[in-house]
Amino acid sequence: MDKLLTIINNQMLAALGTLEQSIRDCPEDQWKESHGDAPFCQVIFHTLFYVDFYLTDNEEEFKAQDFHRQNQEMFRDYEELEYKKAENLYTKKEIENYFNFCLKKSEETFKALNEADAYQQCREKEMHRLELFINTIRHVQHHAAQLGLRIQGLTGKELRYLSSGRPS
Repeated sequence: MDKLLTIINNQMLAALGTLEQSIRDCPEDQWKESHGDAPFCQVIFHTLFYVDFYLTDNEEEFKAQDFHRQNQEMFRDYEELEYKKAENLYTKKEIENYFNFCLKKSEETFKALNEADAYQQCREKEMHRLELFINTIRHVQHHAAQLGLRIQGLTGKELRYLSSGRPS
């Protein structure tokens, strides 16, 4: 992996590590509760769903992944791909499993890339893969911060800032 992709990978890991704190720190009784927006478990699922989706070359490949086939109940009708209010709710165990899948997928994706791959146009979007990766990191951070503030209001516990990589 070249230096630029190593840096982007480290930032993806830091973003995912921040999201992981939100998963871990959410009080059990709040997991499926709404606080003026979507329930916590839906926000986490939505965030992971788009990490998974944007690290995949196309929708067909995305839906054909073993993890998706083994967890059909979780993905159901792929409501996240439609512009509508989400209805599905998820257990903490389902989310933890999906998080681990996305973490591994992210690490494997970046290890397999070279700089030329990063500058290729992706999907039907009008951006290079590198920009899509940065956008994905920003999306993860957006929701991790949103959930972190929710947790802080409920428990007083703040998110730990991760500057690079994911703590072991």
